[in-house]
Amino acid sequence: MIVIHQSSKQRKHAENETITSLKDSNRCMSCHSQPFLLTVLSVLLRMRRSGTPSLRRRRGTGNSSDASLLRKSLLLLLSIAVVLSIGLLLLLFTVPPTPTTHSVFRERQLPGTNNAIKQVLLTEAIPGVDLNAVNGPPPEPLAINTNPYDTPPTQLYPYPLIPVAEEYDAHTQFVPPGGHRYTEYTTGGTPYVMTDEIKAASDAVARSRRVHIKRAMQHAWNGYTTYAFGADEIMPQSKRPSNNWGGQGITLIDALDTLWLMDMKDEFWKGRDWVRDHLSHDNIGSVSTFETTIRDLGGLLSAYDWSGDATFLEHALDLGKRLIKAFDGSQTGLPTGKVNLKNGQRGHVSWSGGNTILAEFGSIQIENRYLSKMSGEREFADKTEYVFEVLHELSTPNGLYPYFFSDPGKTPVQSGKDGRPLPHFSNDKLTFGAMGDSVYEYMLKMWLQGGKTEPMYREMYDKAMEGMHNELEQKTTPSGLTYVADKNNKHMDYKMDHLACFLGGLLALGAYTDPLGLESERAQRDLRTGKALTYTCYQMYARMNTGISPEFIQANPGSDFQIGSGAPHYLLRPEAVESMFILNHLTGDPVYREWGWEIYQAVERYCKTEIGYGELSNVADVNGIPRDKTESFFFAELLKYLYLLQDPDTEIDLLNKHVFNTEAHPTRIFPVIDADNLAASK
Repeated sequence: MIVIHQSSKQRKHAENETITSLKDSNRCMSCHSQPFLLTVLSVLLRMRRSGTPSLRRRRGTGNSSDASLLRKSLLLLLSIAVVLSIGLLLLLFTVPPTPTTHSVFRERQLPGTNNAIKQVLLTEAIPGVDLNAVNGPPPEPLAINTNPYDTPPTQLYPYPLIPVAEEYDAHTQFVPPGGHRYTEYTTGGTPYVMTDEIKAASDAVARSRRVHIKRAMQHAWNGYTTYAFGADEIMPQSKRPSNNWGGQGITLIDALDTLWLMDMKDEFWKGRDWVRDHLSHDNIGSVSTFETTIRDLGGLLSAYDWSGDATFLEHALDLGKRLIKAFDGSQTGLPTGKVNLKNGQRGHVSWSGGNTILAEFGSIQIENRYLSKMSGEREFADKTEYVFEVLHELSTPNGLYPYFFSDPGKTPVQSGKDGRPLPHFSNDKLTFGAMGDSVYEYMLKMWLQGGKTEPMYREMYDKAMEGMHNELEQKTTPSGLTYVADKNNKHMDYKMDHLACFLGGLLALGAYTDPLGLESERAQRDLRTGKALTYTCYQMYARMNTGISPEFIQANPGSDFQIGSGAPHYLLRPEAVESMFILNHLTGDPVYREWGWEIYQAVERYCKTEIGYGELSNVADVNGIPRDKTESFFFAELLKYLYLLQDPDTEIDLLNKHVFNTEAHPTRIFPVIDADNLAASK
C-alpha cells in the first residue's frame, strides 16, 4: 500500500497553484467570473480538510471498509465534476468577454482599392470586438444611447477614420457598401462621445478627401471652360453649350464662390473677367424671377462679398433693378413668377395656372436684403420683405402654407394691415418638398441675416416647425426612419422629396440658435428630428444599387420605402449633403463626413463623363450612363457642400458670420458687415 502524504505547506502550495491555474484559464472572462470559481474551489478544499479520506492506491485487499471508502471517494469525485461542469457552463453562456481596453494599430483596406493601397489607423477599442481582426466593415456598436435628453453617451466613436490615398479613383474603384448601416443614428440620438482626439483624426482624414473633391470641380470646370465657357450650361456627353436660361452665363456665375472657397483663384478671376467684359442683361427675355434671383443675383453677390470686387456688385445692382419689376402692379404685393429682363413685362409660369408659388416668392429675400444693404437702395428689401408681412397676416393655425396663391380679383375677402387685399390660397397642399420648401428656410435665415433683431421671422419659423412636427412628421416601418410627408386637402401622401432633405440641417441650425437655448426642450426636439431626417436621407442613397438617391421616395410598410413612382432619376441634387455639412459643422460628429464621402464616391462612380458630370435616369441601374444634362447647381451647391463638409479649415461660420441662400451662396450677416465697415473706416 502506497499512501500519498502532503504537508500542510505542500497542500497550501498545491491549492494556490490550482487557483492560479483557474485564474489563467479564465482570463478572457469577466472579472465577475473569478469569485464564483474561487468559491467552488474553497468549498471543495474545506471538505477535504474536514475529514474526507485521502485517496490511496491499494493492492490485493477485499476489506469492506476499504470498499466503502472507495465508493465515497468516487461519489466525491463525481460531485466535484458535476459542480465544476455546471459552473463552467453558466460562465460560458452568461458572461461576455471582457473588451480589450488598449488602443491598437488596425490595418484596413480602403473600399474599392487594390491591395497595394492600404492605410494604417490608430483606433480606440470597440467593446466586445476582437481588435486583431483586419479588413471588412466596422462592426455595429453593441451598446447604443438613443436618448439625448437623459443619459449622456459613454462609448467613443468606433468607426475607423482612414486617410484617402492620392491615387484613389472612385470612378473605377468604388463599390456602394449598401444600406442598413449606422442604425444607431436612426432616431437622431447622440450615440457616441466625441473627444478632441476623434475630431482631430476626422479633420486629418477630411483634408485627404477634399483633395479628391477639388479634383472633381477641376474636372467639371475644365470641361465647362473648354466647351461652353460663358454659356448657361454644359452638355456633358455631347460636349456642347446650352443657353436655356437666356444666355446669362448661369453656370459661370453660380460657380464663382465655389471656385473661391476651393482656392481656385485663377479660375475665379477668369470668371470675373467674363462678367466684366461680356455679361449683359439688355437682350435677355422672360426668365424665372425665383431661379434668376437665387442663382444669378445670389452668385454675383456672394462673389462680391468674398472678393470685394466692385464688378460683381455693379452687375448685381443692374440685375436686381430688372428683377424687382416682377412686383410692379401687383394687387397683393406678391411678385409674378416670370419677368422680362429686357422690358419688365410680368407673367406667370405656364404650368402654374396663373398662381404664384410659395417657395418662389418666399425665397428671394436674402439676396434682395443684401443688395439693399450694400447698395443703399431700400426698394429691394422693402418689396421682398413685404411678402412675409402678407404671410404673417395670413397666419394659419399650424404655421404652414399651401403652395399656390392667387390674386383675390375685384372682390377681395380680406385686407392686410396697410389696406392692400390679401391673396387667396389656391390649393390645400402642405409640403416641405417642391414648391413649398425654401420659404421655411428663409424664415430662419432672414432672422439670422439681420442679427436676430427681427423677431417676426423667428416666430414664424418656430410656429412652422411646430406644425411640421404635428402635421407631417412620420415614421417608416419596420425601421422607424423619420421622414416628412405631404398633406393634400387633409389627406396624407406618405412620400418625401429629396428636396425636403434640406430640413435636417435647417432644424439643427434653428436648434443651435434657439432663443430658448440649445438645451431647451424645443431645441433638443428639433435637433433630434434634424439628425433623424438626415439619417433617412442618407439611407435614401445607401439603399440604392448605385448609392445615389432617387428624386423622391414613397413609404412602403414592411420595407421602409421604395423609389417613388416615376421618380427613379437623380438630378445631382445637393440637399442631403447640405444637411450633412451643417450637422458636422455644428456637432463635430465625423459620421456626417463618412456619409457625404460615400455620396461623393457614388457620384464620381456613376455620374462622371469624359468632360464633366451628368444626371442619372435610374438610380437602380448600375449599368446606366449619365444624361447629357448638368444643372448649374451641381457647381454651386453639390460640389460646394461636398467640399465644405470635408474642409475643417474653412472660413465659413454658420453661427456667427455667414448665411447661405437656398442656392448655397454664402454672404456675411449684417452685424458682421457693419463691424467690418467700422474697422475699415478707422
